[in-house]
Amino acid sequence: MPNVVLITSDQHRGDCFGFAGRRVKTPVLDRMSRDGTRFDLCLTPNVVCQPARASLLTGLLPGTHGVVDNGYDLPTGTGEAGFAGRCRAAGLRTGFIGKAHFATSHTFAPTGSPECRESSARYGADWFGPYMGFEHVELVVEGHNNWLPMRPPRGQHYERWYYADGDGDTRNRLYQTHLSPDVGAVQTWSSALPIEWHNSTWVTDRSVAFLADMKARNENFVLWASYPDPHHPFDAPAPWCFAHHPDEVDLPPHRTLDLERRPWWHAAAYSGSADPRVVRIRGSFNNAPPQTDLQLRHLIANYYGMIALIDACVGRLLESLEWLDLKDDTYVIFTSDHGEWLGDHGLMFKGPMLYEGLVRVGLIVTGPTVPAGQVIEEPVSTLDLAATIAGLAGADASGTQGTSLQPMLGLERPTRDFAYNEWDLDETRCGVALNLRLVRTKRYKLCIDALSGAGELYDLHDDPFEAINRYDDPGLRSVQSELQDMIASRPAGRCEPQLERVGMA
Repeated sequence: MPNVVLITSDQHRGDCFGFAGRRVKTPVLDRMSRDGTRFDLCLTPNVVCQPARASLLTGLLPGTHGVVDNGYDLPTGTGEAGFAGRCRAAGLRTGFIGKAHFATSHTFAPTGSPECRESSARYGADWFGPYMGFEHVELVVEGHNNWLPMRPPRGQHYERWYYADGDGDTRNRLYQTHLSPDVGAVQTWSSALPIEWHNSTWVTDRSVAFLADMKARNENFVLWASYPDPHHPFDAPAPWCFAHHPDEVDLPPHRTLDLERRPWWHAAAYSGSADPRVVRIRGSFNNAPPQTDLQLRHLIANYYGMIALIDACVGRLLESLEWLDLKDDTYVIFTSDHGEWLGDHGLMFKGPMLYEGLVRVGLIVTGPTVPAGQVIEEPVSTLDLAATIAGLAGADASGTQGTSLQPMLGLERPTRDFAYNEWDLDETRCGVALNLRLVRTKRYKLCIDALSGAGELYDLHDDPFEAINRYDDPGLRSVQSELQDMIASRPAGRCEPQLERVGMA
């Protein structure tokens, strides 16, 4: 029975790999793509963390598992029925290390979840799961450094480790030290936190320890190693913050805010929400002021640095599989929950403007029987990974809304027509309610707000930077109709009743 290691980054664009042509240094992931199969057109089923991660775990679309946006907790039973629970039922040990975000961290009131900032203190130092089908868990609560790591008894495993020796205050001062140069780029600084205390290092260390334990026990396993970076703030620690010179990074070709050329909801969402709960919790973390080219260069350089650190960490994981003599029996999958605008169209971070940088993520698979150097251009989705992982591990892979990628990892090459994305937003997210539905084929992308009927259609062959909205263009009438039929073909099944929002992120 083979093993599976799923490695995820957070908010990592599908074009931010060396093999994808951008000037980011990812030698390990580049080598992994040469040694295995990469999917060049992989979409996330949702562009924010909680829905995307819930879909990755369960193989269900957001409207089906119920986590339609951040702020909704994945029901425990639904989570336990995901690929981890299936693999556990098949006799494999299941482990999760890092950022989970299956439940909300910033809540209106304590929820009892181990990921809730206000409830985490209820879980003692001896708690290591089970959680959402994973028998063994070691969690980073949130992991994004707009806030310093919570002090115990709040937080979970990373936070307790961070403060355990009593020197957390020193590390916090170093973390808050902005190394020169600082050009005022939004949510960007070079951190003086020593890398041995960074959460990327911790996720790697604990993942290696889990692998060593599985080897000692002689047990088959499925491990999800989940890195919180390169999510904003863009705060790579030295020396990784200096790995890419700002003058040498690639700027977005189209970096002008052009809301007047877009569907109505772009301008409405950019204006933000007046809901005081949103303002209190999200603050200015989702909307960014326009950046100069100099600021954008420094921001991208730091984003690249965070990715380069993760790349080195992935190298350590792959090396550990070799020296533990597990490589030949282990599938390794690398992907992300969603992407990042990174200055495209003058935008930063993420929101309901579903440009390519946000919806497309990387996907690489290596392991026994996986062809080396294979590049698949069919549109696929991280929704497909639950069935894929369960199938690779010999567990039950039925009952998901995704389709296993296993045939594509062998000699079969079934075609895929499109990948699908959905996002239901209420007014608290950006001031207006939206039900966004998106399909992406090899050439075209259609996004419709199902409430208003407005939409956008791009011919990505002739217009790769999505500059010209062709929605309702007579010249693409038949194409638009076909894409609308694809949206209408969404698999049946909705979460009833709708889940209650418990927080914002």
